[in-house]
Amino acid sequence: MHTTTIRLGLRENLPQFSLLVLVNAFVGATVGLERSILPAIAEQDFHIAAKTAILSFIVVFGLTKALTNYFAGRFSDRFGRKLILVAGWVVAIPVPLVLMWASAWHWIVWANVLLGVSQGLTWSTTVIMKIDLVGPRQRGLAMGLNEFSGYAAVAASALATGWLAARFGLRPQPFYLGVVYVAAGLLLSALLVRETRHHVAHELRAHHGAENDGVLTPSEIFRRTSFTDHNLSSVSQAGLVNNLNDGMAWGLFPLVFAAAGMTLKQIGTLAAIYPAIWGVTQIFAGALSDRIGRKWLIVSGMWVQAVGLAITAMTTHFAAFSFAAVLLGIGTAMVYPTLLAAIGDVAYPSWRASAVGVYRLWRDLGYAIGALVAGITADRFGLAAAVWLVAGLTFLSGVIAAVRMNETLSRGKKA
Repeated sequence: MHTTTIRLGLRENLPQFSLLVLVNAFVGATVGLERSILPAIAEQDFHIAAKTAILSFIVVFGLTKALTNYFAGRFSDRFGRKLILVAGWVVAIPVPLVLMWASAWHWIVWANVLLGVSQGLTWSTTVIMKIDLVGPRQRGLAMGLNEFSGYAAVAASALATGWLAARFGLRPQPFYLGVVYVAAGLLLSALLVRETRHHVAHELRAHHGAENDGVLTPSEIFRRTSFTDHNLSSVSQAGLVNNLNDGMAWGLFPLVFAAAGMTLKQIGTLAAIYPAIWGVTQIFAGALSDRIGRKWLIVSGMWVQAVGLAITAMTTHFAAFSFAAVLLGIGTAMVYPTLLAAIGDVAYPSWRASAVGVYRLWRDLGYAIGALVAGITADRFGLAAAVWLVAGLTFLSGVIAAVRMNETLSRGKKA
């Protein structure tokens, strides 16, 4: 593609943008395979009782995805986005097969190592490529659409696997869907997705010609995004805590619901409500952040999540669990695309992909930390205590963002 034909914007790049939205739906659907039934498989097929042991699959998933996010950002700057995207799908090929036929729990854990690597490569690059395509405007809407496609697919996949498990059993039938997801994602990425690094070069020339913030070492990018830049580091801690409570919800909520007497079908429905609401409302939250700003959507979103978690800890009724899941979904939707848009506002285009990788490193470490904290707390003090602890941490994260973060939207509009 000749540089004179390159244009930035969602509408200007709608065919490729829409294709990446579809690809990310298959990324989300692949991780959604596990959402409603893997804790039940741990208890029923492998007779694992300790909550910490059950949540081991989330710990390894979170660690591998977090580390892969970091390298996905760096490698996509160095080798191109498309190569990293395709590599992520290749890594995913064995995952549904292992989940179907694993004869021991450690095989499930190893499958989640591969799943974490695959998710880190594929989801990171779809985020980076959409930011590349839209340029400095409509970042919030772009990230809302990206995360909508991914998490709506997580919800649909969780609902489908819960339904299949109730009808046919926990294994292998629910995981047949995974073979379809991986094949479709790989073929679309390899055959139809186009490289987007040339859009970054165009943005640099068109919008940043007089600036000189483009040469940073990886260690400098890591320090800025993690600690020294008030906005980037506030975004990173909020992302970590957001996924800390998501990791707890993924691993413990099915057990909380089962302890309250919910059926397998009800558990599948509850497991789907949270990511479904999260997925759909992200479109509106992302677009809203383009109008009113990032900071207070992030802060209030963390507090809404804390309320949803508190209700979950207090109730044993399906209707109340459903309402709490709606609140958790809305709060997460307010935060998720807005955090990514804030990274795009602050980070310079030439090191933006690497900054996204560092942010996603911290964010997805939250899965591992949340699973460990929640599992240990649940084993020692009970399921409700684990949910209350995570609710408190989520509220505190919102306080930190309120005190430390500045609004980033004005900077993004000037870009």
